[in-house]
Amino acid sequence: MPRFTLLRLLRLPRLDSIRSRILALAVIGTLLPASASLGIAYLQNRRALEEKVTQELLSESTQTARAVGVWLKERLLDLRVFASSYEVSGNLNYGRTQPAGTRLREYLASLHERFSDFEQLFVLDLTGRVLASTAPNGMSVPLPGAWQPALRTDGQLVGAAYWDEKVNRGKLIVVVPVRQADGRMVGAFAAELSLAPIEAMLRSLAPETTTVLQLIDDAGIIVASSTGSSPELMRTKLPRETHDRLLTQDRAGALQVNFAGAEVLATLDRVPQGRWAVVAHIPTADAFREANRFGTFAMLAVLALLLVISTSAYRLGLLIVRPLDRLAKGALEVALGDLAVDLPATGGGEVRDLTKVFNEMVARLRVGRGQLELVNGVLRKQNEQLERLSVTDGLTGLANHRLLMQRIEEEGHRHARTKSPFSVIMADVDNFKKYNDGFGHPAGDHVLKTVAGILRESTREVDCVARYGGEEFVIVMPETNAEAAGVAAERIRARLAQEEFSGQRITLSIGIAEFPKDAENALSIISAADSALYQAKRGGRNQVVQARPMARLREQAAKA
Repeated sequence: MPRFTLLRLLRLPRLDSIRSRILALAVIGTLLPASASLGIAYLQNRRALEEKVTQELLSESTQTARAVGVWLKERLLDLRVFASSYEVSGNLNYGRTQPAGTRLREYLASLHERFSDFEQLFVLDLTGRVLASTAPNGMSVPLPGAWQPALRTDGQLVGAAYWDEKVNRGKLIVVVPVRQADGRMVGAFAAELSLAPIEAMLRSLAPETTTVLQLIDDAGIIVASSTGSSPELMRTKLPRETHDRLLTQDRAGALQVNFAGAEVLATLDRVPQGRWAVVAHIPTADAFREANRFGTFAMLAVLALLLVISTSAYRLGLLIVRPLDRLAKGALEVALGDLAVDLPATGGGEVRDLTKVFNEMVARLRVGRGQLELVNGVLRKQNEQLERLSVTDGLTGLANHRLLMQRIEEEGHRHARTKSPFSVIMADVDNFKKYNDGFGHPAGDHVLKTVAGILRESTREVDCVARYGGEEFVIVMPETNAEAAGVAAERIRARLAQEEFSGQRITLSIGIAEFPKDAENALSIISAADSALYQAKRGGRNQVVQARPMARLREQAAKA
């Protein structure tokens, strides 16, 4: 590109004043090095993270593949030992068509009792007919069409995994040949294996991160996963492209692929036994979370630095009274890449002043950083205040409905752990609407604030006092039965009855419920207390009523 054209482009922002030129130089001189440095650091950090994640995934997939291979090898070895018994081969003489005798069935039953890894055991003839088994009558063995050639060639057969709806778990059929002393195959010995041990193995080998270990067959169908199994999972098949890429990259490194609709980093390692492979994968967002955080921080740092530098450079330009054409031209040439510029140090005063200004710019950068930290501190305090407001009723200062339901749920969890009860008190201001209409909303607000103060003063620090809505209040009392809650409620009712509001007294109707005696779950305890409250209302108000226990309600319902 011709030099005059580049100069014309640089003049587009109208760099015709000294302060604008200093501003442009400061921006370019700060933005480019900072961006380049942080960009290089980001790329190096991302590359290092990718290498680390790759090594971890390779290690996990390799270790898991070996463990699964050992497990399967041991099961096949056990089967070969079982099949070599005379009890098996003796009942599979060539041409035998009758079911096996009692001794073979007893032999299979004894093996089934001693080796819990095998769900069921089968002895088959060469036609695939079951001669003896430990399974219920009529159960067949799902074998592929070419099972005899596979047994003669490989000496073993690992069938496709399937989901057993009866026991609600995945299973697998493995088969070994039964041979006579002369090596002739006369039948097959099959076993039904549960995939639960493989799932447990995957869970134990999976790291405590978002990394997932999954076992797939040669068709790319998921056999087992460290996140649990289900019929839907065992029908899930990897996309063909993803499966082919992982097989091509076997143990060579991690690939970024689409896995179950999400972008992940994945590695694959084949299982020595069977046509299986172990895939270890982690979501790309989780793998590069630290690098992405660093990238976000770097971008914010560059923007903050650019803002501070731009402000400082503009102010410095205002302080300069004489144009520095020579310095501006030299700076422009440096910006264009000419590093052979040699400006004479004439005058000395301007250079000395410029040096002082640059030192001041550095100091301003430090001040700017401190200001940013101060602003962050103020923002944190404001966020804390907002969090408090989000769970506090604005009028009474009590907990709001959101915090109340959260505390009830927490008490439900506490009961599940400690079996200790908790009680709920629901109070309603009697005739509040009539009072509010007669004396005005400010007077009504004063009543609500007074009631809130009495509730706070009459309860413990561990209790949760909340405004449920309107003139209704709720108190959650941990580790308190209904009788103790009734004492507290009566104290609150009597205390409020002594207060005078605009020449008249305000009373409370109160309902009490205890969990788990009065409710089947923690969230329904509110309904139980509310029912007791309405009993108090119907009974004449200004009284405390306890909810009827669930057992008593069930008896009444049964009688009805």
